[in-house]
Amino acid sequence: MTKKKTVTPGTDIVASMAKDFRKKQVELIDSGITELTINMAGIKMVDSVGIGVLIVLHNTLNQKEGKLIITNASPDIYKLFKTMRLDKHFEINHADG
Repeated sequence: MTKKKTVTPGTDIVASMAKDFRKKQVELIDSGITELTINMAGIKMVDSVGIGVLIVLHNTLNQKEGKLIITNASPDIYKLFKTMRLDKHFEINHADG
């Protein structure tokens, strides 16, 4: 059975918050969450460390046959993720659709 959870960071996913954010999400996954949605509403920036955290979350979920979903990505973040081909690994929905 799929256990779903939506998380809204409310702040840019950057190095200064990445360690704590990653820890909290991995704890959710370890508690049995198999579908984690990150609501990117209000997030203007994701740096390389933040992208690394998203990849770690994807890989951790993938090992448990789960999935990571990104929603409400700004057009710029959506374009960045598409350019990096992250959309080939997890579902990414932009704010416009």
